[in-house]
Amino acid sequence: MVNINPAYRRHELEYVLNQSGVGLLVSSPGYKTSDYRGMVEAVREDCPGLRRVVYLGEPSWDDLVAGGASVPADRLAARAAELSCDDPINIQYTSGTTGFPKGATLSHHNILNNGYFVGELVRYTEADRICLPVPFYHCFGMVMGNLAATSHGACMIIPAPTFDPAATLRAVATERATSLYGVPTMFIAELGLSDFASYDLSSLRTGIMAGSPCPVEVMKRVITDMRMAEVAICYGMTETSPVST
Repeated sequence: MVNINPAYRRHELEYVLNQSGVGLLVSSPGYKTSDYRGMVEAVREDCPGLRRVVYLGEPSWDDLVAGGASVPADRLAARAAELSCDDPINIQYTSGTTGFPKGATLSHHNILNNGYFVGELVRYTEADRICLPVPFYHCFGMVMGNLAATSHGACMIIPAPTFDPAATLRAVATERATSLYGVPTMFIAELGLSDFASYDLSSLRTGIMAGSPCPVEVMKRVITDMRMAEVAICYGMTETSPVST
């Protein structure tokens, strides 16, 4: 699996598709002002390895799902038996110092192990409900979010297609989230809402702030005003799956 940032421009998309050897691309047709279909069609001739494109919510997606449903269980088991948990299974693109994104190649062992221990760190159980406004193409949403949740049986709450501070706090209050994720600027935006005090955040217990240095004053407000007494800071980088400490 190759994670692709939906904010990429055409030349970055072309580079990533070719550099990672993507054969099947699953994409939204577009979002807000972004025309993903137009971008894909513009680079497709220059991406010889790209054999198939599937768009969410369209017949091509239904065909993909139907194709998967028709695969016999023994064929799936045979394919799984050929794999090792330490095989390369995921490429996550991160900021490059040369002007191009760099692909960190990770194994199933890397990302599941990291996500599991992040969940252990914040003491997740099946009773937890995690609000995830962070992007899923990134290690924060994918590993620390999705894999920490699924490895502990916790509920995942997705407040909006992209980050929206009001939608995030509304989801926390409505769905009674016990954990909230975000980079510092997300928490600052939430705390800065004019009607911040109107949201019932009493269900929150923990959460994770990461992605960039976490200011002390912001952490203090998250602990007191958002009631996240057990909030954790995670440091690491994509190449380390991602959390190091």
